[in-house]
Amino acid sequence: MGARAACLRGATGFGGGGRGVHPRHVDVRFVGPDRVMLQRPWRAAIVELRLMECAMVRGFPLRRGRRLAPGWWWSATTGRLVGYGSAAMRDAVMMLDQDPQVVGLVSRPVEFVWEERGRIVTHAPDLAVGMGDGGIRLVDCPGSGGPSARLVGRARVVGACAREAGWEHRFADSADPVALANGRWLSVYRHPRCSVGIPAARLRGAFARPTALGEGALRLGDPIATLPAVYHGLWNGLLSMSWGCPLSEETLVTAVPAGRRKQPKR
Repeated sequence: MGARAACLRGATGFGGGGRGVHPRHVDVRFVGPDRVMLQRPWRAAIVELRLMECAMVRGFPLRRGRRLAPGWWWSATTGRLVGYGSAAMRDAVMMLDQDPQVVGLVSRPVEFVWEERGRIVTHAPDLAVGMGDGGIRLVDCPGSGGPSARLVGRARVVGACAREAGWEHRFADSADPVALANGRWLSVYRHPRCSVGIPAARLRGAFARPTALGEGALRLGDPIATLPAVYHGLWNGLLSMSWGCPLSEETLVTAVPAGRRKQPKR
């Protein structure tokens, strides 16, 4: 993924359960096209699953003591709502939503089911991410404390199943604090309405060479009216900057050549 995205790391190398569970012994639950919950053997389900079109198979519980309640994120990538159940997951969704390599994003579209040590175990990965190269990534968002041994064990089984489908499983790490702060600011301007009135060609022309953000916005007109379009351009990849530096009017911004960014859903 791009440098702006939350880091993703594989499950290999951790302790925990899940050892010896083969994908042929795993089922998967998902919501079918008629909105009915289905359960199929994993190997059979692979051929019929349209992961990016699946509804959420299981919601996120409301837990006492948490500062953030479960909620919904409007995705500029898909034009749809993506559910989240924690602050870590919300931040991961946000950073993935503006990654130029990400073209699909859904929360908990499948739940894996298997038997382990005489009991039924289930796990629904937090996110499924569609990549521009056609790949699929199942992502879990454990938060700053990292994955528990139980989650690692379940991820080991999910990862083995994902590999059979040509997918992969990852844990989402916390993004760089500065990049995260920039993302939170720019995400306010992610909706296409923020670019209304300033054509992409004109926006690209104002930043044809590295230009301070404030100076470029002034070239386009009254900054009160033009800054939302500049912020939107930075969010959707029309413009680029160093995400590792705090966003300010002095931030150097450069236009991205046409054809090198994903096309947002409108």
